Amino acid sequence: MVMAYGFTQYGDAGTQAMLDLPKPEPGPGQILVKVHAAGVNPVDWKIRSGLLSGAMTLQFPAVLGREVAGTVAALGPGVERYEIGDEIFGNTGAEGGYTEYTLVRTDAIARKPPTVSFIDAAALPVASATAYDAIEQLQLRAGDTLLINGAGGGVGAAATQIARYRGVGVVGTASAAKHGFVAALGAMPITYGDGVAERLHEAAPNGVTAILDLVGGDALREVAGAANDSHLIVTTADPETAASLGGAYIERGTLADTLARIAELAAHGSLSPHVQELFSLEQAGEALAAVESGHAQGKVVIEMM
Repeated sequence: MVMAYGFTQYGDAGTQAMLDLPKPEPGPGQILVKVHAAGVNPVDWKIRSGLLSGAMTLQFPAVLGREVAGTVAALGPGVERYEIGDEIFGNTGAEGGYTEYTLVRTDAIARKPPTVSFIDAAALPVASATAYDAIEQLQLRAGDTLLINGAGGGVGAAATQIARYRGVGVVGTASAAKHGFVAALGAMPITYGDGVAERLHEAAPNGVTAILDLVGGDALREVAGAANDSHLIVTTADPETAASLGGAYIERGTLADTLARIAELAAHGSLSPHVQELFSLEQAGEALAAVESGHAQGKVVIEMM
């Protein structure tokens, strides 16, 4: 049996609990991973709440979490690229990551660089992969300017670093409390809310090359006019509003390839998940609450002690 943290039915945090579960057995194309660290993301509580129940099928009790870093403990039939003991990081899909052991598919992982810690690697697969795919889709060049709408979270932080690595200037909307964090990443912070369009015009009077939207709704409508080309608006949050403005929903690349590129950036020192809070598995409920509050800066990670 292995320890895990999950939920027993869709609902609020009251459905969460520590679980004792059988150690999973890897099937074809799967790897059993001994988890060293697991990332915590907003999608975790959205899945628990049932908001995504139409997009994925779960069996209860379900383990929370979608990103892990660890070592290969067993190989499923047909797995040849990895060996027991290899250090990997990646996306767990529906298997869950807040646990001592989990299953991952070989097409959803990459090798962890030796210079990147398990804690940092565990915080890369969801937010950084999303940011990388969005930047690729916008096809920005050195000298361009990108507006990140909602720059203070995990995806925004990763997108800022990837854009700056490519020589792209970044302006980011964020709460006043996160301005220091956003500025430290190399972006010009702009307070969102009433008057954001005017503040954005003052910061970028000639407009911006593209917009990466992580918020949607009115927050996207209020800044959309800053884009010199409305077709260069990509959203991760609100495809309907983006489409009405001429933009598009994010297009995802092949996950294993994206993770390999992210690993290179992290090993180079050009991409850090900026882990801000670290919890034990026994504190997983607190870790998820910190993310669900919406006030977390950077990333939250659960470390298996």
